[in-house]
Amino acid sequence: MNIQAIAKRTGVPAATLRKWEQRYGVLAPERTEGSHRRYSEADVLRVEWLKARLAEGYRIGEAARLLGAGDDEAPAAAPEELARELVDATAASDPARAERLVEQALTLFPPERALDEVVAPALFEIGEAWARGDIGVGQEHATSEVVRARLRALLDSRATGAGARAVLCCVAGERHEIGLLGLGVLLQGAGWGVVYLGADTPVPEAVAIAVARSASLLCVSASEPALAAAAEPDLDEISTENGFRVLRGGAAFGGEPASAVVRSLPPVAAA
Repeated sequence: MNIQAIAKRTGVPAATLRKWEQRYGVLAPERTEGSHRRYSEADVLRVEWLKARLAEGYRIGEAARLLGAGDDEAPAAAPEELARELVDATAASDPARAERLVEQALTLFPPERALDEVVAPALFEIGEAWARGDIGVGQEHATSEVVRARLRALLDSRATGAGARAVLCCVAGERHEIGLLGLGVLLQGAGWGVVYLGADTPVPEAVAIAVARSASLLCVSASEPALAAAAEPDLDEISTENGFRVLRGGAAFGGEPASAVVRSLPPVAAA
């Protein structure tokens, strides 16, 4: 279809479409021998996706950055579509696309929904694909690093919370921290001040920091049963006199999703 046809169909003026193409690169129509633009159905969907974001209050530059340039595919909008595309981007060894999809998920949806309906299902399927031999460990690591970096960026070490503080760590030897990072993001959104210690942290050192920071909550994560078992003696020695509650999380502790954990906690003021 030509530019007048797509303008009529989407309600976006032809002059605006040209501007989006030239300034932001979000449209790349084919050209006829006479240099006339010809748009595809994917272009229509991209324009409609941008319109929806503008209606939600995004500036065109922000929406264009989320959408990305030079992509011939129609943009995903639903969480399950984003999850599926994140798996596909991993299999295609395309970390730039994976980063854009994670950014879309965490921008378009509240953190809880983005983590529960996009990030967690995608990472689970990526792990299953790796176990089947469909993708390599390098591809899995590349996407995991994209997710890890984006969640870290959301944590604000200056956020003190409304009087309640949580210390988060993985047990000694544990390197898988994405679930813990997700918990930190959700706790911060619920008003907690988060002290994030990250991977491979001996429990006694985490306890010392929790005491020093007058924390109300110590969250400890492990995905490997042997590492969880090794940490249990130190966890069992933690006394209620320390003044904080201990939460065990991760697959090795039989933990629930981070969103369920946060919902189960009392309001920050009560903590």
